[in-house]
Amino acid sequence: MSDRESLGHVLVVDDEEDLLELLALRLEHHGFRASVETSARGALELMEREIVDAMIVDLRLDGESGLDLLDAVQQRSLDLPVIILTAHGTVEAAVDAMGRGAYGFLTKPFHDHELLEKVRHAIERVRLRREVGGLRRLVGTSDGERLLGGSQRIAELRERLARVAPSEATVLVLGESGTGKELAARSIHALSTRANAPFLAINCGALPEPLLESELFGHVRGAFTGAVRDKDGLFAAARGGTIFLDEIGDAPLQVQVKLLRVLQEREITPVGATRSVEVDVRVVAATHRDLRAEMEAGRFREDLFYRLHVVPIAMPPLRERLEDLPLLAELFLARSASRHSLGTPHLSAEALRLLLAHDWPGNVRELANVIEGASLLAANGVLRPQHVQAVLAPSLRAPREEPNPLPTESTDATPSPPPLPLLSEPELPPLREARERFDRAYMEELLKRVGGNVSAAARVAGRNRTDFHALMKRLGLSGSDYRD
Repeated sequence: MSDRESLGHVLVVDDEEDLLELLALRLEHHGFRASVETSARGALELMEREIVDAMIVDLRLDGESGLDLLDAVQQRSLDLPVIILTAHGTVEAAVDAMGRGAYGFLTKPFHDHELLEKVRHAIERVRLRREVGGLRRLVGTSDGERLLGGSQRIAELRERLARVAPSEATVLVLGESGTGKELAARSIHALSTRANAPFLAINCGALPEPLLESELFGHVRGAFTGAVRDKDGLFAAARGGTIFLDEIGDAPLQVQVKLLRVLQEREITPVGATRSVEVDVRVVAATHRDLRAEMEAGRFREDLFYRLHVVPIAMPPLRERLEDLPLLAELFLARSASRHSLGTPHLSAEALRLLLAHDWPGNVRELANVIEGASLLAANGVLRPQHVQAVLAPSLRAPREEPNPLPTESTDATPSPPPLPLLSEPELPPLREARERFDRAYMEELLKRVGGNVSAAARVAGRNRTDFHALMKRLGLSGSDYRD
């Protein structure tokens, strides 16, 4: 199993060969890659040849001390976690090992779950430190972000991205908003042979059709009012690299026709031009929509779908990989503390339990926003449940009840909620109309509560700002009363 396919590379150092074999089998069975050495010298030589993510070192080696090996490892790699393993567990030895930089301490005989849990935590912890410090082990964006997590879903996703990246195949990334589709696209680019060429991204639903055409394909002078000179589009600017078409499901049909030609013929025609131009670019597209349903509704071309759907990549929602949430929460908390100069933050266990209980409709993006907002409320540096609750979808809380001047005959401990206004009308409206009326009322109330700030409202609603603007426009709410 390669490093890219595994959860991490663990080096085990012990002078008992039977134990080495047993530990290696256990680690590999649970998804790690294991290497074994019987001496400190052998371990250090292996570290010169290969990248190691964690070490398990026996305290007493044949004629050597595991603590001396720990010291040597510390000199070579300050962030490599070393777990000390010994049959001679004493308080003094544990204190000495931890004081000299050991990540953990286990006494033989040990339970499998103890060892595996400590190894998992050690590897994810060191990867988090490297991430925050800007040292990327895998692939990330320019600001140090990458697909984080130790869950099986993320391990499978990394493997799939790594397998498809070296090819020239068109990739379609599918998943809900906020799951990290652009991060996946950047990973594909960074692992490809095009990594040194440009990576350019555009949201196909954020621009009106004429402007989107111009941004993608370029235009010639005089093509339309305001076109005072020739302009290269993104397909020309990304020559030799990758173009990421985000929210491809929102692209207008006319633009879809031109995109199909790009994929079929590898050429574009700038707006207003009469000649086509060859392009050398890889296309990665993404959408949160069900494109098969969009095809049935006539909003997405079937031929374009099959051109894009060469290699589909499904992004798992956060609720399906909650084991990654503690790591992500720590990362976002550290970033927020750095951005806002908050000192050293701490996430309380109670706050973490509250985060784990949420269903995260906005996925990782929502988690990042919630952590940032809650950290600003945690004045003493400890993020507690009340700080999370204050930020976590406040628009979904029950409105404050006004005193009821009329007596009630009900003796129930929990009064029944009042009926929805729509249900009290003499004649019920059609379902579509009822939904639109509810959506508009919700949006108006939400925008009112955040003072007309569209970005803040989008965060609370768990939507990206582009989607939120589109919903506002559909409901007739786009105007001068609101601001970004």
